[in-house]
Amino acid sequence: MAKQLLVAYGLWALGGPLGLHHLYLGRDSHALLWMLTLGGFGAGWLWDVWHLPSWVAIANGAPVARPGPVPALSALRLAGQVLVGVYFGLAAALGLPGIPAMLAQPLAVGLGVQLVASVGDQTSEAPRTVAAAFAASLLFQGRALALLPISVAAAIAAQRHRRYRHRGAPRHRLPARLYRLALALVAFAAPLACRGLSGALALARAVTELLLLPLHAGRLLAEVLGFAGCSGGCSASVEGNERQRRAFEVRDAVLGLPPGSSIEAVHRSYRELVKFWHPDHNRHRAEEAEQRFIELLEAYEELAGPRRAPG
Repeated sequence: MAKQLLVAYGLWALGGPLGLHHLYLGRDSHALLWMLTLGGFGAGWLWDVWHLPSWVAIANGAPVARPGPVPALSALRLAGQVLVGVYFGLAAALGLPGIPAMLAQPLAVGLGVQLVASVGDQTSEAPRTVAAAFAASLLFQGRALALLPISVAAAIAAQRHRRYRHRGAPRHRLPARLYRLALALVAFAAPLACRGLSGALALARAVTELLLLPLHAGRLLAEVLGFAGCSGGCSASVEGNERQRRAFEVRDAVLGLPPGSSIEAVHRSYRELVKFWHPDHNRHRAEEAEQRFIELLEAYEELAGPRRAPG
């Protein structure tokens, strides 16, 4: 069925930042790029309005002029590759904190650069692009703004191996195309969604503790007043209650354990978290890891220490 320019403009206006006009015209790589970057961070979506007539003509079978066997070098495409590569690397750092940065970030950068290289009738050699990202990461990993030189190296490799797509390649049916796009969207968004959900749960716990703060303060005041007439032994009891209250707060905030957790649960949570936040495994965020590691040690001593003491 022939593509209509009016329909393409309508999809551009209604769902342009999500790449609906590219999906309509069979430009799936471009559609995926727009879905992941909201229309090329908005600027690309506005730029598309000038190219829609030629894209509709190409989708309807108009011949495409190729000035040579290799596409001309495009400074705009190169800049887009660098920008999207850095963007994918940041997404990997935020969504995949448990995976070593030496593995997740170069792979994400390389895939982002390759996605931009595959827009339109061009493509590149994906293995070489990703290999360049990994090679650059060995030199710049752990340094400030390391994602930028990694992305630049991958973009240069993609430009060196750029080529045209083969003409006459079979087109997949719409359900198969949508299925592939959905898999790519899930692979990109799922880690970020899990990370956001974890942050939302932590925020909810903090808000709950803030709302319960007057109740905790009133209970502590009642305990102090109840033992006000006692002699020296009662002050020790009050101190013990204060230590227990602090231990409960540490349990909820640091170890993430629910009320009434057993000593086995404390040991298990401590072992898992101390491995996760060990500074040797988090060199890309050393300060945060060291702070969390110290908090875990203090929390464990606060909770498990009194229980291990002989009764």
